[in-house]
Amino acid sequence: MQHLVVRHAEPSDAKTVAGMIEEIERYYGATSIQPFNERLTQVEAALFGTPPLAYCVLALSGDEMLGLAAYSFLWPAAGSTHSLFIKELYVRPDGRRLGTGTRLMREIQAIAAAAPGCSRVEWMTDRDNDGARAFYQGLGFEEFEGKVNYRVGFDIPEPLG
Repeated sequence: MQHLVVRHAEPSDAKTVAGMIEEIERYYGATSIQPFNERLTQVEAALFGTPPLAYCVLALSGDEMLGLAAYSFLWPAAGSTHSLFIKELYVRPDGRRLGTGTRLMREIQAIAAAAPGCSRVEWMTDRDNDGARAFYQGLGFEEFEGKVNYRVGFDIPEPLG
């Protein structure tokens, strides 16, 4: 494997990120996938709009994307501080067990530590995702008990115009 580079996504990465989102959806068992052009439009708006809704760190070996970590800042966290919330950490099968996920997590921690007023990094994983849980435990992270997650979905309305 070539040298691993970890960096923030740039506008020229939007198509690759949109493609990776399909791969992530399939990994989690989705059978209905949003059309590529819709996905691309949403990636561009989310990551590169003004203001951006989210941020994305990529792990690359040469021209090949091996993984990504998508995150946003949430407020409030402890007191009036904010937290960095990792929405998605995904490493392609050919990037696993090579330190890719560890590099992404370390980069996320560095971003949070450098953000004034950021007091912590938070994320979730599925209880039945033994591989992810072992990965996080191997990095020394403890599971946090006590929160119950809720979700409500709705169809995204068509743009006005």
